[in-house]
This record gives sequence, structure tokens and C-alpha cells, in this order.
Amino acid sequence: MTSKFDAVFKPGNVAVITGGASGIGFAAAQRYAEMGLKLCLADLDEKRLENTAVKLAELCTNGLEDILTVKTDVTQADQVQALHDTVYDRFGQLDVLMNNAGIIAMSTSWGNLDAWQKVLDVNVQGVINGVHIFTPSLLAQNTPAMIINTGSKQGITCPPGSPAYNVSKAAVKAITETLQHDLRNQPGNHVSAHLLVPGFVYSEMVSKFLPEKPGFAWTPEQTIDYFLQRLKQEDFYIVCPDGEVTEEMDRKRILWGAQDIAENRPPLSRWHGGYDDLFAEHMES
Repeated sequence: MTSKFDAVFKPGNVAVITGGASGIGFAAAQRYAEMGLKLCLADLDEKRLENTAVKLAELCTNGLEDILTVKTDVTQADQVQALHDTVYDRFGQLDVLMNNAGIIAMSTSWGNLDAWQKVLDVNVQGVINGVHIFTPSLLAQNTPAMIINTGSKQGITCPPGSPAYNVSKAAVKAITETLQHDLRNQPGNHVSAHLLVPGFVYSEMVSKFLPEKPGFAWTPEQTIDYFLQRLKQEDFYIVCPDGEVTEEMDRKRILWGAQDIAENRPPLSRWHGGYDDLFAEHMES
């Protein structure tokens, strides 16, 4: 019996990746091309999209014929609709939607309001636009398909230092959880949603703040390889480790954050000096 993963990622099927010209999006495009998928990459930089298409053509079964690039601002619903229409006009179907476009900007709890707006527009509204515009067509196809939204551990554990980004990725988590719940309760549905939660990935977005790659950071390619392994098992939460943080450490950190609420501790008690010893015991237990 053919698995859901094999049905979705079979040669000749089609994937749309927003933010597909760099980082995790580009790494995903490489792996999908190697698996025989046709690609539609959406990004803001047309020149980079062109260069990316040339690189990927070497991996695609039919070269550039299997690649479509569309300059898209995911914050604008009309541009996402145009992306949708262009994909279906060219390929006639869609099997993988990867809402991956994202940005980070310096923010504080009560400062830099412009940064807040930009981050929320791209990271949250961009995902909302993708889900709203593509999901009806995916359902109408009546074929196996997957919607993959890129979140972040910062949207789960919410470490101090970048509240706008944390809030945006917490929203992506909630959006994707509800989406999967609604999809699985849709009669006759063959579409599933999945939440990609990268670890510390050294991408172009991160390199703006860290000129040199830390030794423990994973590459986008490592992240996508782990993601695909978990996706084969049809996991919803795909929380990726890295060279410093193991799967077990992630589980314990996530559980500690949930216990802040359940035990009425101060918020973000992991970073609260009065809980250092308890947190250390929790991680060692």
C-alpha cells in the first residue's frame, strides 16, 4: 500500500515554496527536485529567483521546464492569489504547499512598532493568505496533499529577546494546529497540515546577525533531511534538533514552559534567576 508521503512526493507532482530562493526554502526545493517534483518558487527578489531556478534545473527531471518562479509578496492576498492561479495554469495541480517565507527584525515589548508590523505581516499574514487561498483548491483536487507551515521553537518556548518574532511563530503554531484539526474533520479529505519547527539553522536570515556559522548550528540541508524523515511518518509536530540541542532536551524545555502555566510560575521562568536550580534538575531528570 502506497504511503501518504509517497503519494504526495511522487515524481511529477508539484510543490509551491514561499521564501524558496534561500535558506530552508531553497534546501527544500533541492530535495524536492531530487525526488522528481516540479517546483514553483515564490520570493520577492526576481534576480535571486532566476539564479535559483538555474541551479535547480540541474536537479529537475526536465530542467527548467519543471520550474516556475513567481515574484510574490506573501503579505498581499492578491499576489498570493496570482501565485495560485499561475501554478494551476502551468501545472494543473498542486501537491505540496510550503508556507515558508519569514523574516526577523529586532524588537522589544514596547518599542520598534514598525518591526512588529513587518514581522507579523510576513510571518503571520503570509501564512494566513497561503492557507486561505490554496486550501480550497487542494481539497477540490480530492488527491493526497500536504500543507507545511514553517514555525520556530521561539514560538513555543518564547525566549526573551525577540518578542515580535516569538509572537509571529506562536501564531503560526496555532494556525497550523487548527488547520490540521479542521482538515481531519473534513469528510473525504486527503489533505494534511504539518508544522516544521527548525532548530538553530544557519541561514541567510541568521547570518545578518552572526557573520560566522557556530559549530553547533545545522545547515538548512540538514534540517530538511530531518524534516523529511519525520514527514514520512506523517508527524504533525516536526521539532528539529541541532548540534547542541537534542530531541530529549527539546521535549524537556517544551514541557517546562507548559508547566509555567500549570504550576503558576512566573512567565519564562527558565530565564528567571530564582528557578535556575529547579530548571537544572528538570533537565537532568
